[in-house]
Amino acid sequence: MNLLSSGRRYAAAGSLAAACVLAVTVPAGAQPAAAEVPPEAFLTGDELPAHDTGWYSSGAVAGLPEWPVFCFEDQLPAEDAWHQPYWTELDTSALQVVVDAGDEAGAEALVAALSTAAADCAADWLRENPGAAAAWDDYGPVEAADGGHVYGVHTAPQEAGLGVRLFGVGRDGTRVTLVDWGQMGTLEDAPVEEFGTTLSTALDKLGA
Repeated sequence: MNLLSSGRRYAAAGSLAAACVLAVTVPAGAQPAAAEVPPEAFLTGDELPAHDTGWYSSGAVAGLPEWPVFCFEDQLPAEDAWHQPYWTELDTSALQVVVDAGDEAGAEALVAALSTAAADCAADWLRENPGAAAAWDDYGPVEAADGGHVYGVHTAPQEAGLGVRLFGVGRDGTRVTLVDWGQMGTLEDAPVEEFGTTLSTALDKLGA
């Protein structure tokens, strides 16, 4: 893994008392997927950043989660997607989405759209939450399969808790994956190096 960290980006200043936006373990709405993705293509709990209580999962499900995936509501195609939620006994959760784009050009275009959405996430969220605060960081590339990238986003709505998310985006051939990890906290609390290893593993497993 080659993960490069760059400087922190602050999207705006505001109240640092915030509600964490962690809707990444929502039960599935199970829209049918056109291309079946085998369970072996998904991460296992022990391949996520370590957590004291361990990780749980209900397995891979066709389609997208019932609720929109935070920051990627408009980019993920439900008809070609599978997803797997993960959760812990505390406030940490994760989600992996795998999309079979059908051809490499489509996969490249989807990766580009997801990467743009990850980079724009904090600013877009602030426009919908005036008076709050947010920051983001570009943690750089992960060298596995056809390549991946890691981003971090911190959100702080007014009068609630702090939330931090790590997003990993990448592809192997026609398959694209998005890995979303989140918990209460700030960017300083995020396990960036461990998550980079998680994304590398996810990319290597896409060819299953």
